[in-house]
Amino acid sequence: MSLKNDIYTYLKQNAGKYVSGQELAGRFAKSRAAVWKAVKALQADGCVIDAVNNRGYKLVQESGKISAEHVKSLLKYSADVIYYESIDSTNSQAKRLIAQPGGENLLIIANRQTDGRGRGNKSFYSPADSGIYMSLVLHPNSSLQRAVTATTAAAVAVCRAIEHFCDFKLQIKWVNDIYLNGGKVAGILTEAITDFESMCVSSIIIGIGVNINTESFPAGAPEAASLGADINRNELIAEIVNQIFEIADGGREYIEYYKSHSMVIGKDIIIYENSAETPARAIAVEDSGALRVRLAGGEIKTLTSGTIRLKQQ
Repeated sequence: MSLKNDIYTYLKQNAGKYVSGQELAGRFAKSRAAVWKAVKALQADGCVIDAVNNRGYKLVQESGKISAEHVKSLLKYSADVIYYESIDSTNSQAKRLIAQPGGENLLIIANRQTDGRGRGNKSFYSPADSGIYMSLVLHPNSSLQRAVTATTAAAVAVCRAIEHFCDFKLQIKWVNDIYLNGGKVAGILTEAITDFESMCVSSIIIGIGVNINTESFPAGAPEAASLGADINRNELIAEIVNQIFEIADGGREYIEYYKSHSMVIGKDIIIYENSAETPARAIAVEDSGALRVRLAGGEIKTLTSGTIRLKQQ
């Protein structure tokens, strides 16, 4: 853990109290100068820390600005956390970073994406200060080794996390979109990284974007919408990650939740495969997260990947 994170966590534990620089230096075996630099870095991140001579430091206000230290302090599971003010894509950065040695779980967060990615080569609009854009890298020591399973689990985690803070009735459009009152408020892009020698999945990247207070969207995203809620982004990010890890650990059954929140079961849909459009009716979501459909001629088919839309859309 970094000194910034250590100091942030300790000041948070002692919220409302002044903690001397000498106490912090002694606790973390660092110099007073190193403590001062870490506090200045936290203040630059948006944390309001009162510094008074002969009294020390006090965490006055937790900023709404995203902070890797704030998120890490809220995680119940182990993961390295990296924050970028601006990045092309958190998923793309995840791929670049996991190409380097090291096998820790990794959470990448950005305040803004310049080339946010969605499924099917679509873009995800990612303006600064109004949403969360994150990628969680997991290694195959969990049950979430298949992309469709990881995506359905992530969809449940996002919904549960939002519901933890808001009294919303969310719906899931197979396989990766979260809707509120007919508008898409979140999307998920899951990518598997394969070891070509063993042909086994070495890492799963779960990319998540949530529109919290984005006010306008590009013309090419007619369904896009925002939660319009007062949510601390650090807390929502941490809650999503905690929910994903809990599902990965088998702590709670999630597929029944996914089924109960599906907006496609029993509906007429259009399947997009290989540039072709096929009408069908969605019958059920299987325990694996796959979608079972009935084609126009009566044939039953199971979809493990692909894109669909509701026929009336």
